[in-house]
Amino acid sequence: MKLQIIAKNNVEVSEAVESYVDKKIGKLDRYLPTIGEGKVEISREGARRPEQRFTVQVTLESRGVLIRAQENAHDIRTAIDSVADVLSKRIERYKGKLYDKGRGSSLARQEASIQPEETAVPRRVVKSKRFLVKPMPVDEAVSQMELLGHDFFLFMDADTEKLNLLYRRGNGDYGLIEPEQG
Repeated sequence: MKLQIIAKNNVEVSEAVESYVDKKIGKLDRYLPTIGEGKVEISREGARRPEQRFTVQVTLESRGVLIRAQENAHDIRTAIDSVADVLSKRIERYKGKLYDKGRGSSLARQEASIQPEETAVPRRVVKSKRFLVKPMPVDEAVSQMELLGHDFFLFMDADTEKLNLLYRRGNGDYGLIEPEQG
């Protein structure tokens, strides 16, 4: 797997940290060999609580599917360990869904996944909404999202005339998803 390591907010990434990232994140392709590349962003946040001082965000790409996780910790290595654990769980869940979808579940897998006191409830769509999408600039979409009190807002960009998704990030800033056809 090819890893791109990006340092943000005055973080110095030493060779030791780079090799630690390779060791922890690079091994995830053993669990899912189709992972082609990954992006690791390491940043220092101005958090008051020391356990949230460093943020490590990892995005892995496997045949067009993105697997992402973000964790905070008091030091870089702990954040890397945490994000690697979260990603391995997400990869296992993703592989399980692929297996269930493609060939059906094996009896051994079903027994291992069902806990004695709880059973897995299949998720389903329980509500559907229709609404008029009018073209607007991004700043107006931010205002609309704030007025509605939502954490996300689907709108048509006035400049590109394409659907975009605006969302609130964990730190209070906004993110914008602009789909591309490929």
